[in-house]
Formats: sequence, C-alpha cells, structure tokens
Amino acid sequence: MLDRSHNAPELPPEIARRRTFAIISHPDAGKTTLTEKFLLYGGAIQMAGQVRAKGEARRTRSDFMQMEKDRGISVSASAMSFDFSGYRFNLVDTPGHSDFSEDTYRTLTAVDAAIMVIDGAKGVESQTQKLFEVCRLRDLPILTFCNKMDRESRDTLEIIDEIQENLAIDVTPASWPIGVGRDFLGCYDVLNDRLELMDRADRNKVAESIKIEGLDDPKLKDHVPEHLLEQLKEELEMARELLPPFDRQAFLDGTLTPIWFGSAINSFGVKELMDGIGKYGPVPQPQSAEPREIGPEETKVMGFVFKVQANMDPKHRDRVAFVRLASGHFKRGMKLMHVRSKKPMAISNPVLFLASDRELAEEAWAGDIIGIPNHGQLRIGDTLTEGEDIRVTGIPSFAPELLQGVRAGDPMKAKHLEKALMQFAEEGAAKVFKPSIGSGFIVGVVGALQFEVLASRIELEYGLPVRFDASQFTSARWVSGPKLEMDKFINANKQHISYDHDGDPVYLTRLQWDIDRIERDYPALKLSATKEMMI
Repeated sequence: MLDRSHNAPELPPEIARRRTFAIISHPDAGKTTLTEKFLLYGGAIQMAGQVRAKGEARRTRSDFMQMEKDRGISVSASAMSFDFSGYRFNLVDTPGHSDFSEDTYRTLTAVDAAIMVIDGAKGVESQTQKLFEVCRLRDLPILTFCNKMDRESRDTLEIIDEIQENLAIDVTPASWPIGVGRDFLGCYDVLNDRLELMDRADRNKVAESIKIEGLDDPKLKDHVPEHLLEQLKEELEMARELLPPFDRQAFLDGTLTPIWFGSAINSFGVKELMDGIGKYGPVPQPQSAEPREIGPEETKVMGFVFKVQANMDPKHRDRVAFVRLASGHFKRGMKLMHVRSKKPMAISNPVLFLASDRELAEEAWAGDIIGIPNHGQLRIGDTLTEGEDIRVTGIPSFAPELLQGVRAGDPMKAKHLEKALMQFAEEGAAKVFKPSIGSGFIVGVVGALQFEVLASRIELEYGLPVRFDASQFTSARWVSGPKLEMDKFINANKQHISYDHDGDPVYLTRLQWDIDRIERDYPALKLSATKEMMI
C-alpha cells in the first residue's frame, strides 16, 4: 500500500479495505446531513433523514439522544459501519458544538483520517480551526468538503485561500464548482475528468455523471451555458497555476488536503467524496502504545476503548464501550484480557453500529469499531488484548473549564445521584470530583451546555431532578509526585483537595495565584491540566 512504509508487512485484504474516519466541522456546516447521505449511498438506509425534521420527514439516524432530536445538534459522537464500492467504511460522526469538544478530541484518537466540512458561505470557522489543530497534532490526513454550494457562497479561490491561510495546509481541488447559489449546476471532477450535474428535483438522487476528454471537449457546451463554461475554464487555469496538483503521499502525511465542492442536502458531491476516501484514504494505521507500537497486520487481537455511552437503550441500563480494533481478526465469543484489571473478559455480545441501531458482530477486523455492552468494567482508555500486557497511549482527558456543585432535588436520593454521576464520569461526559472535606460533589465540564445535557439526562435516565449551584472553584489540576511530598501537600491543602472517579487527587483552584503558589512551595509536585486516560 502506498501509505505504509516500504518494509511494512502486507495487510490481509479484509484489513486493507477498511477506511476508518471521522467527520469534523463547526456546528451547522452540514456534518450530520453529510453522514446521512453516506449511509444512503452505502445502502445502510433507504431514505435520508433531516436534522430538523418536520412532520413526516425522517429524523436523522446518527442523532439518537432526545436532546439531539429536540435541538437539532449532535452532542455525542456516534459510530457507523457500512460497505461502499468494495470498501468497508467505519464512520464516526462527532459533535461540532465546542461544548462537547472533549468527546471529539478522544474520537480522533480512534480514526485514521478526517473529513473537514466547511460552509461555502462562512468558510473556516472557529471550531473547525480548533478541531483541525487536533488532527494536525496526530498528522491525520484530511479531506475537505465545501458544503452548501447551492446557496449563495463565497468565491471558490477565496475559500481555498482562507483554508491555506488559517490552517497552514496546502489545498488541491478534487472538483470545481460550476456556478454558485441559484446558478449552481454541478462540478467538474478534476481528478477524473468528468462533469457531475446536480438534480435539484430529487434530493436523494445520485448526480448525473458525464465522462469528458478535458475542458476542450465539445460535449461540455451541451450541458453548461457559455458564460459559466468560460468562467470555469478561467478559474481552473488560475487554480492550476496557483495550487499544487494532488499528491497522495503529501495527503497521507497531513500536509495537503483535496477539496470537493457540493451540497449534502441535495446528495451532490457526496459520492465523489466517498470514492476519494476509498481510493486515496489510508488503510488502518499502527497504534501508539506502551511498551511498543501495535501494527494492524498483527494476528493477535488488540483494541482500545475511546468512548463509553450509557443508556443508549433507555429500556436497559446498559453501557456500551466503543472499541477501535488495532490489530487482528476478532470473532464473537473470544476471551480477551482486560489489561487494567488483568482479568479475562468473554466478549459474547459485541455489536456493530448503525447509529442507535445495532446488530451482533460475528467478526471484525483491525480498523473496525465495535461496541461491547458491559456493566461498568470498561472505561475510556482501557486496552483489550489476547494476553499481552500492552497499553494504548495518547487518549487525553482535559481539565474542566467550568465547575459547579450539584444536589439532588430530593435529599433522600443522594445515593442515586452518586451512581448517576459516576456513570457519566466513566462515560467521559463530565468530570466528577468528591471534595475531601464536606459532602456532595463538584461537577466539571468544558462548556456550559453540558450542564443542561447532564441535568436532562439524569432526569430522563434516572428519574432524578437535580440542581447545579455556583462553586467557589474555577479550575482543576491533577497532582502527581513523590508520596511523601504528596501526603504533605494534601494535608496542608485539604479544603482544595478532591478526588476524581478513579480516586486520583485533584487540586481545585480559585485563581491562577493558587497554582503559582503550589508550584513555588512544592517544586517536586506536578500540576497537570490533562490526564492520560490509561491506567
């Protein structure tokens, strides 16, 4: 394979056809709509849903929480597997809203590439920039989809220029739009010399594709009005002079992004993007771990938990751990070692996802994402192996930016509240801290909307109304260091000390001054704003 070093072992065909990727974007750029169309083309659903569906229009498949359906936003990453054109796609739809960015950051540790969706009218927005930085840290290959070209949008070269400027990445056109807004006819497929025409009458119809011999082919005049054809030739000539040609190695290294233009809601440009992922996207990549890297071609099964979702099915108090397989050929019923506890686990009911629908997974290969229902044994960052003591690394947990106290509406139900909070902490939906002095809990989140989501989920899933109150603390730091120093520090700062759901000590701060004081008085200790989710 082109994207593996020359001496890398050949991958088994089943693994080589896997493409595991995430979709990232600013809220409202059309990410969930694009996901729906992927499922439509993959034959996984018969009719695409709409994010803000009215009446009979179908709801989207990837938003399964009640709150997601009510608000028309995605608040938790969901995974989907389907076949397309000889490839096996494992797609992870992530929340675009910045208040849920931690879920997205962790999801990006489980994929080999990302599709960045941008709005043709708005270009690169703040959240896109943040998520892109995470992809950059991991050198993830990026494919770009410029959506909503059927609405008034900005000049094509201006959009490309903004991506290059803001994200410091080279851009090469995979397709080029013909007209914009009401005049948008379709695209010229630069990589395959084809004309793709959009059908506005049927949103779920695949675009008409016409094979042509370059831009001078007389057939073009039959389909494209003269003024738009002139504009297309002029713009493409400029683009060829100013922009680099497509180079697969540069794309796989994360330094070049191919851009497709289209309209997800009209199913236009989606198939070309999917063809691009299949043809150029990376095969499953090696996974960083301690004490050694895990190669996808290894025959022994290894996988790691990058997400835990509780109560996906409200009728059953279940928790599903999302596991990315890093190597091997997994079969249902296998016994795997849970590395953190050193205990074997029989994986008897693994599931494959189609958003909230699931089916039993009889088998899975490196690159696939499977769900393992469990009762709290599996946490984010856990590694499962066929016996080897190896831990996958690099799954981060971030210090919360907002802290509030929490109380049950009914004081008699404090025990229930503790159970609910611990579950959300293990799921990674919030940080839960138990102060060393006094009762109650302090909940920490990245964005304010998460408090609303937590309150609504605790009430829906546990029948327990809760109240969040202001806290005197503004941030949290994990503390580590030599035992004697730690004991001395904890005894002297009891009113600031809490413990997270793993029992690790956390220093809660009110001001930056608190952090400076500890660093000055306890030089042997380390205060950290992130904690690696690996035990």
